[in-house]
Amino acid sequence: MAEQNIENLSFEAALGELETLVQNLESGQTSLEDSINAYERGVALKKHCEKKLKEAELKIEQIAQNEDGSVSTTPFSPEN
Repeated sequence: MAEQNIENLSFEAALGELETLVQNLESGQTSLEDSINAYERGVALKKHCEKKLKEAELKIEQIAQNEDGSVSTTPFSPEN
């Protein structure tokens, strides 16, 4: 199976591929060269997943009621 361009992968597809790479590396059944290639792709997949999560986080807003009764939105903050 040809490797798909990482930028075209959904978060779920990238995470699934990353999990598969980790399992293959943990098995110890890959050659050194294949392990290095898998590690490099894994790093790229991890960065892609982090980017997708950050994009999703930026889209989430909290709805807040102001003291005067009006409603506004504020960026999501996990501390709130």
